[in-house]
Amino acid sequence: MRPASRFIAPDLARLPIVVDARAISVSEAIRAGLSVAVIIAASEFLAFPPLREAALAALLTCMCDPGGPIRRRVPVLLSFALIGAAVTGCYGLLRDFGPDVALPLGVFGLFCSSFARIYGQAPQQLGALLSTVQILSLDRGNPSLREAGILAAAFIGGALWAILLTLVIWRVYPFLPARRAVAEAYRSLSELVRDLHMLVQTPAITDAAWEAHARIRRRAAREAIEAAQTVVMDTLRSRGAISNRAAQSVIRLETADQIFGSLIALSDLLEHASQNERKVAERVLRRMRPVLLTLGRGMITDDPDARRRIDRAIDAIVAELGNLPTDAPLRAVIDRITDRLRIAHNLAVPAQFAPGVDTAGRLMPFWPRLVRPLAANLNWRSPALRHALRTAVTAALPLAFTMYWFAPYDHWLTITVVATMQPYFSLTYTRAIERIVGTAAGGLIAAGVGLVCTSPLTIAAAMFPLAMLAFAVRAVSFGLFMMALTPLVVLLVETGAPDTGEWTIAFARAGLTAIGGLIAVGANFLLWPSREPDLVVPEVKNAIAAHGAYAEADFSVLLGETTEAVLGQARRAAGVTTNALEALITRALLEPGNKNQDALEAAMVVDAGLRRFAGRLATLQHDTGLAANTPAETLRIWRDWIGTSMRLLASGKTVLPPRPGGAENDALARIARQIELMSGAMERLRQ
Repeated sequence: MRPASRFIAPDLARLPIVVDARAISVSEAIRAGLSVAVIIAASEFLAFPPLREAALAALLTCMCDPGGPIRRRVPVLLSFALIGAAVTGCYGLLRDFGPDVALPLGVFGLFCSSFARIYGQAPQQLGALLSTVQILSLDRGNPSLREAGILAAAFIGGALWAILLTLVIWRVYPFLPARRAVAEAYRSLSELVRDLHMLVQTPAITDAAWEAHARIRRRAAREAIEAAQTVVMDTLRSRGAISNRAAQSVIRLETADQIFGSLIALSDLLEHASQNERKVAERVLRRMRPVLLTLGRGMITDDPDARRRIDRAIDAIVAELGNLPTDAPLRAVIDRITDRLRIAHNLAVPAQFAPGVDTAGRLMPFWPRLVRPLAANLNWRSPALRHALRTAVTAALPLAFTMYWFAPYDHWLTITVVATMQPYFSLTYTRAIERIVGTAAGGLIAAGVGLVCTSPLTIAAAMFPLAMLAFAVRAVSFGLFMMALTPLVVLLVETGAPDTGEWTIAFARAGLTAIGGLIAVGANFLLWPSREPDLVVPEVKNAIAAHGAYAEADFSVLLGETTEAVLGQARRAAGVTTNALEALITRALLEPGNKNQDALEAAMVVDAGLRRFAGRLATLQHDTGLAANTPAETLRIWRDWIGTSMRLLASGKTVLPPRPGGAENDALARIARQIELMSGAMERLRQ
């Protein structure tokens, strides 16, 4: 059992407002500053107003960047550039058909943008920013195809400029601090193994030596794991918990903690082991230390060449176990460690980098990836569906107000409503407070900057430090981000309306933001509210139970004992429970203090494990050799073991029946390892 948290943050009047000064990002700040300031300066120098659209596109593209590996960022950023340009041109033309046409289509577009969250964190962020583009396009309208084409081209140009800065000049690695912290935990474990290896090599080991090993090396490893937990949680709070990198960090950290516990058991057994057992352990530990070191380095470098070396080393460790009796406690402990090493290692190979891929790392076909989340969430139990409907219904009124009673800055009302709306009331309330207070403070800053910067060029020059400041604190606090972003937006607006004073723009933005925030809070309270208390444990159990049923249906299809329709229903039910669990985790991450830190971390491990569990099940349906090469009785045994184990976990029990034999297919062993990983996490939830 882990030690209790040493620090609990103040309640902050029960508002889940988080400020993390360690999340300041200089790289993002410089990139955003150049993205906006260079285009605004070019706009003023060339006297070409459409470049202001390019500046807005560059700013939004910087906000859209999900971070992580380039191969996963490029599709998101290019999608935003292309879809944003299409929306800018087409929605502007729709506006000239009048509110009777533009309003229903606009509301439907906002629903789709909000519903995009069912596909993950990056599509959720993409949809939120596309909502802003839609609202702005419907607000102003385009009188001609030529003007619509110019604005669309300017949008693409600004977005591509920001993408160039993002991917070529300043690469941003938002999860790198978490990866480094977890890698340091594995390095500390390797030191623990090295010290244990030296002990078993010593001819005569004293009790003092064992005591020193436990006191010094175990403490160092525990401190490294605890430090990694802090960094990982801080990173996930600022970057989001539902992504491949986030899942990797959480699972690797949990695996490190379980390896640490097994190493403690191993040292206790070796203290009283026979000479033969110590000889076997000496060879095992000699191979285990470089595995841990290489795993740690690979978490930072993603070096694919290390994969074969790690595989050979783990296989050699397993082979050494043949020199021990099958019922030896030492063998069971080492076997558990090797399983955890395989979990940590497999996260770096193509088949484990993302759920739902085959052994070569190829994604499942596009159509199933598109349709399955959609089918799983088209029911009233889905928080994502309720949230998207709530957002569309609530935004319809301010959007109609913008169209019928047009004023220059009315779009801020609709943008605030859509951006403030969250799936849960507590999140919406918090976001509204941060947005209103941050916008009001930022308006005062904008007015002060306007007194100093009186010419277009000086305003363009001021945008560089303002953009830098906004994106430097973006991950620190949403309120601080709004405070820094507001002056940037106010000055950007003034470059297009130089006859309007900063005070007028600032007051209009602050007032409309306050009204929009209140509308969002009221709508979230009245329309299909989700104000559940902390239901982490019941939600985790519900998700495990649904995935157990999905697994049983999956194996039954392989055995020809049920239909694809039954499998589809079970798969959709499992997907809904995972989405509900992830929504709960997202809300809980913003809660102040560390009161439920351990339970939250364990829930995130289960969530990440379930995602990979479901990915392996989906892969089984495309594995034509499994059913052909595995006896039906073996498949039934594994189906029963998986179903029984998942039901035990769902009931709160963590002692699983022994894993069955017949795991020649690697997919079965992977599924078993994910279940055993979740068992360790459920033990923490049970305690």
